[in-house]
Amino acid sequence: MPLDPAYLGSTVGPFTTEWTDRDTLLYALAVGAGSADPGAELQFTTEHSEGVAQQVIPSFGVLIGHHGGLPEIGTYDPGKAVHAEQHFRLERPLPPAGRAVSTVTVTDMWDKGRDALVWTETRTTDAATGDLLMVARSCAYLGGAGGFGGERGPRVEWAAPDREPDTVLRLATRPDQALLYRLTGDRNPLHSDPAFATRYGFARPILHGLCTYGMTARAIVNGLCDGDATRLLGMSGRFSRPVLPGETLTVALWRDGAQVRFLTSTDAGTVIDRGEAVLDSLGPINPR
Repeated sequence: MPLDPAYLGSTVGPFTTEWTDRDTLLYALAVGAGSADPGAELQFTTEHSEGVAQQVIPSFGVLIGHHGGLPEIGTYDPGKAVHAEQHFRLERPLPPAGRAVSTVTVTDMWDKGRDALVWTETRTTDAATGDLLMVARSCAYLGGAGGFGGERGPRVEWAAPDREPDTVLRLATRPDQALLYRLTGDRNPLHSDPAFATRYGFARPILHGLCTYGMTARAIVNGLCDGDATRLLGMSGRFSRPVLPGETLTVALWRDGAQVRFLTSTDAGTVIDRGEAVLDSLGPINPR
């Protein structure tokens, strides 16, 4: 059997993750902060600039829970595993350095026939106080892992607003963006090894979906929050096509009070859809 629904509810953890200001500074660089202007975004790229307190790009929180790996779910080909969707909700701004405890739980397995989708939820708490820091939900597309007789999952209806975006930002990625981003912890050879990428149908290594996601989070913070990362409370989006390092991202943002919808695209088409974010107040993010 490709996947085994008996593993629904299986967990990894609790495990402890520590990070320093070096990690959060590296993450900022890995998602493009300061690449267009080294004197800009100093709140993300430096820790001791005069009059500038270091802030953490909120999407960094997703990395904290990723270090535990995927719980047991059955048999699948890791080379055909693709990050399909990512959500997070912060309870408070992340500190530049910290220590947290996370648990990852398998919450859903959806049988798409030939292929499968697997959802996990990561709950992360402050290691010292036990207070909840964030909840993240992640979906993995597993090629060839379907056919186990599970539910197909709900149909999600989503559309961009029928009006011009409130803000559009263009973010260039570097030719070596994936090599830089992999230093944050994701060493999947799909993003660095040309032979591996070719074996799985790509002309060359592709950019990490979470790098595109982090660059989009930066765009939201800079485009709608005046560079104040504490105002972005949560974000979700589906990865709809790969990005090649060196391509330029276009992030279109529609704001309605605290709610934001977004699309991220390249010249080849949309790369993140079903995009939603929450600013400054609590509210649902792209509910399933």
